[in-house]
Amino acid sequence: MTRQALAVLNEIFGYDSFRDQQQEIVEQILSGQHALVLMPTGGGKSICYQIPSLVLPGTGLVVSPLIALMQDQVSALRQLGVKAACLNSSLPMEEIIEVERALVRGELDLVYLAPERLLQEETLNLLDRCELSLLAIDEAHCISRWGHDFRPEYLQLDTLRDRWPDLPVLACTATADQRTRKEILSKLRLETGQIFISGFDRPNIKYRVTGKTNEKNQLLDFINTHHFGEAGIVYCLSRKRTEKIAAFLNENGLPALPYHAGLSGTLRQHNQARFLNEDGLIVVATIAFGMGIDKPDVRFVAHLDLPKSIEAYYQETGRAGRDGLPSNAWMVYGMQDVIMQSRFVDMSDGDEVFKRSERQKLDTMLGYCETVSCRRQLLLNYFGEDLSEPCGNCDTCLEPVPIFDGTEAAQKLLSCVVRTGQRFGALYIIDVLRGSESERIDKFGHRELSTYGIGSEFDNWQWRSIIRQLVTKRFLAVDLEGYGGLRLTPEARGILNGETEVLLRQEEAASLARPKPKPKKKKATAALLEVGTEAEIAANQGLFEELRDLRKAIAEEQSVPPYVIFHDKALAAMALHRPGSENEFLMISGVGQSKLQKYGERFLARIRENS
Repeated sequence: MTRQALAVLNEIFGYDSFRDQQQEIVEQILSGQHALVLMPTGGGKSICYQIPSLVLPGTGLVVSPLIALMQDQVSALRQLGVKAACLNSSLPMEEIIEVERALVRGELDLVYLAPERLLQEETLNLLDRCELSLLAIDEAHCISRWGHDFRPEYLQLDTLRDRWPDLPVLACTATADQRTRKEILSKLRLETGQIFISGFDRPNIKYRVTGKTNEKNQLLDFINTHHFGEAGIVYCLSRKRTEKIAAFLNENGLPALPYHAGLSGTLRQHNQARFLNEDGLIVVATIAFGMGIDKPDVRFVAHLDLPKSIEAYYQETGRAGRDGLPSNAWMVYGMQDVIMQSRFVDMSDGDEVFKRSERQKLDTMLGYCETVSCRRQLLLNYFGEDLSEPCGNCDTCLEPVPIFDGTEAAQKLLSCVVRTGQRFGALYIIDVLRGSESERIDKFGHRELSTYGIGSEFDNWQWRSIIRQLVTKRFLAVDLEGYGGLRLTPEARGILNGETEVLLRQEEAASLARPKPKPKKKKATAALLEVGTEAEIAANQGLFEELRDLRKAIAEEQSVPPYVIFHDKALAAMALHRPGSENEFLMISGVGQSKLQKYGERFLARIRENS
């Protein structure tokens, strides 16, 4: 069957060979065995169940958590000539009936269902009348109560193992630490299956974290400098904030749309469709957006607020650069983020064990933000993967942060916190340290303190960094029940007594640290930068843009996202190699027989016009 699987990969998907562990996983399923697959976003997880579904007799069932994700994958498969469909609540009744009849007649290769739909008794009875080839459970981490995307319905999927005991099961996800992997295996009863871990590294993503000053302007500078005219996702913590940031970007010439659970379903669907179908749009969203996004050319993911865990951060940043081309994961955070996330944990309905776990995750997230070592090494280590050398593609590698002996600075700060009564927040403490003339300081009589004005060697930006680091290192704690006042922890005593040395990140003064805005400029497309030299880019940029225009026109004719026609990488290869025949066109990666028949003539004609 391996030869047949390779033929399907080439003829339908347009690829010459499997990547990484794909072939082993496909063979595991074809032999009737179970598998848990951990593969980074964009690594090709879907191939691992789509090809067995096409090789084995019967229909492959795919459990997917979001309607948008189902529709996206079904559209892409139909472009390849695969008989695929989905069953969900967004479909009109006549279409549901049509899909169900096709299922019973054995006319579908794959059908996508939400767990809620699949677990309905009438759906199960319908599927009992069908020949099934496999059960694929996408986003399998949703089964974990400890995870960031928990879906209670996923816990009931184990009942399918009793109903169809001989059906091979493939559970796949891009995000699962050791604890979550054990949960998936246990709750889906896949202990006899094999675990395939392709690695969590996304080397095309550049990671950068910086402290907040004016986050709106920081974001604007970042996009204008690095991603003007390109698609991206900006994550915010609150619904109201997403709308304000989207409006701000629009006011500054960057097309942006808000997305959050408070918007009507119609408007959410409209905004998501625009993001998928148009070039250069930015979505400003809460975490409600993203899991169902298969858009390959998202060039950046920005966080304006601190994520609650490394898992959430990895999952969200993974939506950038699914096509493997250079992309950015950029984040700003401040003390207020720490306070907010800590409050969310304390106010949750979970028991103390759950809260302790969430606090540990938040601590790890803070440690990632404040690290002076390679961010990618820390990120991968969290998932149990070692990177032997620093990555060279994160801010701490590209611009190493100097470390200084911050013991004296910490003593000044901690003394000031004690002398002001351990009830004031970071900004007030900084004002006292820097000798502010604020009336509030006079009101509380703190101008007379010995710590008043003793911290003028650091500016506000630098003191904020010191405070964040001392909170991260557990020398300072934040009062979550009051107004965010700082207080000392028992560990702080060693610093005040001179027994504990503190090494800290040395931040530049704010005037030097803030990014310098650059002129807005549309860069050469990432796909061309990846495949050609400067001279080749200059020679082929015009044809590449014409091919993109043709792709967009075809996509509009068919009411599908442009990338399901061809990815940018395929268009870049066409522009560079300029195929002149059908055989040469087939040699472009991502072009199979179905797409040759559908689009070959039109794309070859456009290429000839420019030759």
